[in-house]
Amino acid sequence: MVDKSVIVEKTQQLIDMTAGFCDRYLDEEYKELCEKLIRKMSRKRNVPFLYGRLEIWAAAVIHAIGNINFLFDPSFKPYVSVSDISKYFGTSKSTVTQKSKQIRDMFKMRVWDREFSTTHMMEHNPFSRFVMIDGFIVSIDSLPPELRETVLRSRNQEK
Repeated sequence: MVDKSVIVEKTQQLIDMTAGFCDRYLDEEYKELCEKLIRKMSRKRNVPFLYGRLEIWAAAVIHAIGNINFLFDPSFKPYVSVSDISKYFGTSKSTVTQKSKQIRDMFKMRVWDREFSTTHMMEHNPFSRFVMIDGFIVSIDSLPPELRETVLRSRNQEK
């Protein structure tokens, strides 16, 4: 059994490490998403970052968030490469990519993930204007106004 103070200490170290990277290369939203993910990881029964180098975990957290938000696509802003992340933390790209996959699988993170997507990604989600009604996928815009309002209100409550 691991002492809770160790978890708290390592959680804060990871948050500080990712915040430093986000301040230098990314933005406040990425910083908040990384902290949210780290805190969620710290609540797992078996806290994954208690083992291994914290630099690898910090890089993997940024990579996991970046992966689902197209951070590695130069046509998006902000943009950084996997090499930039690895170089900053002094880690191997392949190790970071493997840990990132482990994190994404652990939390079932995918593109347009409601919990870990940036505002830009959620605003440009091509599926956000569709809803399933009686087993059929229909555009929200095709619904009667009162039903459209109900659907949109329930979506806003989920956020």
